[in-house]
Amino acid sequence: MVKITAAEVGKLRNTTGAGMMDCKKALVEAEGDFDKAIEVLRKKGQKVAAKRADRDSSEGVVVARINDDNTRGVMISLNCETDFVSKNDDYVALATKVAEAALNTNSKEELLAAQFDDSMTVAEKLIEQTGVIGEKLEIGGFEAYEAPFVGVYVHGGKIGALTGLSTSSDNAAEVAKSVSMQVASMGATTLSYKDFDAEFVQSETEARIAAIEKDNIERGRLGKALKNIPLFISRSQVTDAALAEAKANFEAELKAEGKPEAIWDRIIPGKLERFISDNVSLDKEQALLDQDFIMDDSKTVAQYVDSKGAQVVGFKRVSIA
Repeated sequence: MVKITAAEVGKLRNTTGAGMMDCKKALVEAEGDFDKAIEVLRKKGQKVAAKRADRDSSEGVVVARINDDNTRGVMISLNCETDFVSKNDDYVALATKVAEAALNTNSKEELLAAQFDDSMTVAEKLIEQTGVIGEKLEIGGFEAYEAPFVGVYVHGGKIGALTGLSTSSDNAAEVAKSVSMQVASMGATTLSYKDFDAEFVQSETEARIAAIEKDNIERGRLGKALKNIPLFISRSQVTDAALAEAKANFEAELKAEGKPEAIWDRIIPGKLERFISDNVSLDKEQALLDQDFIMDDSKTVAQYVDSKGAQVVGFKRVSIA
């Protein structure tokens, strides 16, 4: 039997991350051949991966990488089965190296086929590490984005966002990070209300009004105040005609209250602003630029970005489900 030294075991452990005993057994089985020992560990990973293929990998870590000139960013989630594994430093280091390999790829499939190191692809590395860790590992989320300037924010290793700006400037990093924090926190699905499909908005409007009407029946039965039923849920529905009608209604209200017509122009703009605000719930939830800015809710994200002389051109978001 070939004698295996501690140095050889240590070298294999440093290369693969496998436990000391697993490395020694692999070297014994490979009769001291280092490359064959790596193959032994890889085959072990394949067996473990096959056994755990139907397991739920809902934990993990989100990692992002930006290229040197801040024009391209990539963000992935490396998923595993337990939170305990996801918090391990070696696991985070593995995810970080996978993200580095992802920086020059455009899809999850390209990433899996990319080289992790000189000896194996990313897919092969994940199989190998499945054997080492004993849990199902997979790339959960993958997003890449290119723009004149790309910034990133990752919160707690569980959720992150990339934000693209139209130009690079002295405050671009600050703006991109702040907007990325907004995306990570509030989960926008589109850039502006202008991007919504008309049929989607109409369907959402009907569903939300129906839900409020149903809730109001129960609230009425319990003697609670009824919820307001909005006329609209998106700025895309608030047409010039709708605003003109709202203005006419406000003028009629002010006249009925006996307010002098000379001061109507000072009152009506505020009422119209509130009218719009009360009828754009979908925009506030899903349209990034129309959301209230989390760092200063007196302004929208669009107003914050404008105040910095910047323009957001797009964003991507990845989270651990």
